Amino acid sequence: MAMRTCLVVDDSRVVRKVARRILEGSGFAVEEAEDGSVALAACQRHMPDCVLLDWNMPVMNGLEFLQALRAEFGPDQPPVLFCTTENDISFIEQAIASGAQEFIMKPFDEDILLGKFAQVGLL
Repeated sequence: MAMRTCLVVDDSRVVRKVARRILEGSGFAVEEAEDGSVALAACQRHMPDCVLLDWNMPVMNGLEFLQALRAEFGPDQPPVLFCTTENDISFIEQAIASGAQEFIMKPFDEDILLGKFAQVGLL
């Protein structure tokens, strides 16, 4: 069985590093992108098995990336887990309506992250 891949999209190098460490520890191959446009190009090159997606980023934010991804590749694949410090319910509803599978509040730890991955069937 091939190793599952996760694209970690966040403008913070620290957050990407933390997520990478957790995910690699659970057997994922991790690719990183620092904004939505880099992430979209990465998906066009090679579709990951899942995307861990930050909301607030320069160039193309998480929501814009998600909408572009879904428009190009359809509503379901890959699963997207939205990560944000925004706990406003309207943000969450917007993310889910745009095609996110799950929602993770920052700051996250290993238990939170892997729990959400398990919920969407990735672990």
